[in-house]
Amino acid sequence: MIRRTLILLEGNIQYSTGNGLLYVQAAQRLGLHPIALSADPAQYDYFAAGCEAISVDTSNHDALIHECSRLGESYDIAGITSVNESVYSTVGTLCRHFDLPGPNPASIEQCCDKFTQRQLLEKARVPIPAYRLVENATDAERAASEVGLPVVLKPAVGIGSSGVRLCRNLEEVVEHTTYLLGGKHRWRSSPRILIEEFAQGSHYYAKIMGNEVLAIGAASFGPAPHFVYSEVTFPAPLADHEHERIVDISLASLRALELGWGPTGIEFRWTKRGPVVIEVNPRAGGFPDPQLVQLAYGIDLVTEHLKLVIGEESNLGRTRSHAAAARILLPECDGMLDWIGGVSRAAAVPGVKEVKLYVKPKTPITRVGDYRDWLGHVIASSSNPTQTEAILRHAVDLIGWTITPFPNPAE
Repeated sequence: MIRRTLILLEGNIQYSTGNGLLYVQAAQRLGLHPIALSADPAQYDYFAAGCEAISVDTSNHDALIHECSRLGESYDIAGITSVNESVYSTVGTLCRHFDLPGPNPASIEQCCDKFTQRQLLEKARVPIPAYRLVENATDAERAASEVGLPVVLKPAVGIGSSGVRLCRNLEEVVEHTTYLLGGKHRWRSSPRILIEEFAQGSHYYAKIMGNEVLAIGAASFGPAPHFVYSEVTFPAPLADHEHERIVDISLASLRALELGWGPTGIEFRWTKRGPVVIEVNPRAGGFPDPQLVQLAYGIDLVTEHLKLVIGEESNLGRTRSHAAAARILLPECDGMLDWIGGVSRAAAVPGVKEVKLYVKPKTPITRVGDYRDWLGHVIASSSNPTQTEAILRHAVDLIGWTITPFPNPAE
């Protein structure tokens, strides 16, 4: 009997914050043999957890077609997908070539370009912040003046808040533009910078599968000028009419961007003029979304996505109504991590579902202003938000660390 296989294109380098391992495990539970195609399989540690890995140039369409065709001689290819946004449009192209369910590659491509995304949302009258596209510091300074300070600068193509910064004055605009274009930032496409109005207000995001808004969460961030998640909660504390407003705008965004297959995440800020769309991500989100949605509602986002990928009917019905939250542990300064502990005590608190550290003592800590700053996380769940927050706060208080700042070369 020919084994059914799931092809995974690339993966998550960040083992702790990505969902690659969840996809491998979910595939195995569905009776599938996961096979990963990657330009460098060795960079993904979790491939060793029961996932066959094959080296192939994933930027070469013909090479991917050839490798999938070769695998098709020995396996029944049930589906092709990825947790890596940079190859997700390629996934759509492969699915169409092999007549498998998958996303529309053109829709994914235009959505991953944040400038094109902004244009399409604006054309559809979806509420968004004011924005400009620039390619040098002089244009950035002028654009920031037109939009109105403070502004948010971000690469036109990117993920994980990498390179995203709040700029309060024109000096910071020029400084950050110069940094992004100076060779230190790793660009995933031609260097283009989006300058946006800083939409001030509570941060929410919608988790969507197909055309159904499954859940809306709330999030907060660490200290400015960066946008590093510090806490995520499901469900978001919204009144019914506020929830309906976000759902309506989410569906309008899907229509504007011609999405509607598989997972999508939409970020919002609730401003004085109501919710505005900060970003639409046409892919499966990373940690902690799947874990929190499953704890709060009993919906396994990863498994249900894979069911769509292999052509099976997904089950998106809620089986519980709890409150789940994750606190991200963030360093307060750069330096050498002397010690970090308290994990076992925090994990023993009733209602705590997971405690995980990503770093070990004697690790140098250099903050870069994105998900790479995370030291670890704590997840808690209970029957109501107040209790969950109390559990989370108690558990986090039991975890401690010390960081010795790096010597100041000027001293």
